[in-house]
Amino acid sequence: MNSISIFCASSPGFDESWMEAARHVGEYLASKKITLVYGGGRVGLMGAVADGALAKHGKVIGVIPKFLNSKEIAHSGVTDLICVDTMHERKTIMDDMSEGIIALPGGFGTLEELFEMITWAQLGLHQKPVGILNTNGIYDHLIAFINHLVQVGFLKKENQEMLLVDKTIEGLILKMESYEAPNVPKWLNQDRT
Repeated sequence: MNSISIFCASSPGFDESWMEAARHVGEYLASKKITLVYGGGRVGLMGAVADGALAKHGKVIGVIPKFLNSKEIAHSGVTDLICVDTMHERKTIMDDMSEGIIALPGGFGTLEELFEMITWAQLGLHQKPVGILNTNGIYDHLIAFINHLVQVGFLKKENQEMLLVDKTIEGLILKMESYEAPNVPKWLNQDRT
């Protein structure tokens, strides 16, 4: 795996451990010579993951919408900063530039990005691994809800298993490196087989 897109918060959260974990992710990716593709910000978890990679001489590509760049939150120290017009263009470029996707802790924006990427995988628009780094159990409730969707028939078990989860970046990268996209048709026929 040569490049990974990271979606995460532009805020630090209320506990310094989130920032430390994000820095460690960047450091680990750099140590594995994996290019970090991320949202281009210098603040919050976004800034921490970029700083971690840069501190270990990793390659960091930021993709930021112009309206955020103009508010001076763009990271000026990244290897390459790509300015785009829209949030959707940002996601598309990040997807195009990466071989896998990981969500770190974040809010609505991170969740939207995660779910769009896993939906694209479910629809067969890409074959890349999509993962959640469940640092300190931040995503426990979301994972329980996804399990519930399987139990009530709104999500196929095969599609649920496309979303890789681990509590460490080391474990998650191992899962991503051995991931093979399933051949699961999205639409059910009338007899539900």
